[in-house]
Amino acid sequence: MGKDLVNAVFSPYDRVRFRHKVRDCLDVLGRMLDADAFDHGTMTTGLEIEINLVDGDAGPIMRNAEILTDLCDPRFQPELGKFNIEFNVPPRHIAGDGLGDYEHDILDGLRHAAECARKAESRLALIGMLPTLAPEHLVPGNLSAGERFKALNSEIVGARGDDFRIDIRGVERYRGTSDSIAPEAACTSVQFHLQVAPADFARYWNASQALAGVQVALGANSPFLHGRRLWAETRIVFFEQATDPRPDEFKEQGVRPRVWFGEQWINSAFDLYEENVRFFPPLLPEMFDEEPAEVWDAGGIPRLLELRLHNGTVYRWNRPVYDVVDGRPHLRVENRVLPSGPSVVDLMANAALYFGLVGELAEEECPIWSRLDFAAATENFRNGARDGIDASMHWPGSGRVPVTELVMDTLLPKAHAGLDRFGVNPAQRDRLLGIIEGRCRARRNGATWQTEAVRAAEQRGNGDRFAAVREMTQRYLDLQRLNEPVHTWPVD
Repeated sequence: MGKDLVNAVFSPYDRVRFRHKVRDCLDVLGRMLDADAFDHGTMTTGLEIEINLVDGDAGPIMRNAEILTDLCDPRFQPELGKFNIEFNVPPRHIAGDGLGDYEHDILDGLRHAAECARKAESRLALIGMLPTLAPEHLVPGNLSAGERFKALNSEIVGARGDDFRIDIRGVERYRGTSDSIAPEAACTSVQFHLQVAPADFARYWNASQALAGVQVALGANSPFLHGRRLWAETRIVFFEQATDPRPDEFKEQGVRPRVWFGEQWINSAFDLYEENVRFFPPLLPEMFDEEPAEVWDAGGIPRLLELRLHNGTVYRWNRPVYDVVDGRPHLRVENRVLPSGPSVVDLMANAALYFGLVGELAEEECPIWSRLDFAAATENFRNGARDGIDASMHWPGSGRVPVTELVMDTLLPKAHAGLDRFGVNPAQRDRLLGIIEGRCRARRNGATWQTEAVRAAEQRGNGDRFAAVREMTQRYLDLQRLNEPVHTWPVD
């Protein structure tokens, strides 16, 4: 999905040809896995950070094209909305001071982007959902330029055949409708990538699924939507509803949603790609010249472009990624559960927790997924998104336990051990995981800080929610620039 499409209009014949081509790609992927043709993995990591653009009043500003042109940095790309950009941080190993190097490079890149944004009277905001967004901002006219976004909107809207209906019941309730996928632009996240050997992929994906509830509970940063306080990480449920192409009849028939946690543990990366082909019709049937079987039979490495394009339109919270770098194919787990922000150091603490835990749990002799029912992992994910740092989790050996207790007593030691497996400098390990510990002890993450700050602002302003949300967002942006952990941020 990273490159633009050639066409935005597709015929029924295009869809038939694309289905056949995707199945050809899947067959070749299976042959490649059987032949052990992949890079066995150097545990290279990657980061992608989605960013909002805001004006002087902390409202969204539709200037990503102008800012990206001035920035002229290939690491920054447009996202779905004109008020979104994405920062693709160059991949690296996290051994030694790798996590600290990430932090330094992110801060440096954001400073450069912020300078260009200032020229366009804009600022950068790393946050799961921009609290100052209003429904009138999330309309087709505010989709970013490019055939890819136009085609994606057209295909999903056409598949649904009706308006998208949003109904979120949280602390408060929000109901609304949309005739496009533009509301998806409200959801800004961070993605972690981990390259693994094909033989190890299932273990790392399963471990990532088992951890998703814990991740989102500790990292929640999206409590407000259109002035309503909903879930701690409202982005999860909003994204599911705002891009669901299924008519109600399809939902009743059990058709899977394209924003999907999944329904079972896996034995191979092939399982996920095969599910994609079996369950999900193509949305963007763009054809490419490569014939993957011919390339493979001739001793080459196919790019499997149709399979990759199709995979990019199935929004798993942990997604498989096939890529070819320097002529060598590899597989990555893409972890997509976390919101952007609050600060860069918070983001890096979240990364340290994920990489450390997945690295340890995937290598345990008695793996977590052999003891945790998949339905319980799914429930943990929902609980974490809804309740945030106040959530409880099902965990083998602990029963149902508060997430902060689970992390403090059980998971932080495993994260330490996992980062040791990666060869992370102990000083970096302790600094970043110490932020996770501090967050648990203070019982404060981005969602709780936002909620407390809005409550305080409402009390000062005689209960005006929208004024309080705007005041909180301004304060958030000021504190974000200090790069201090959110659990230490003052509320008043």
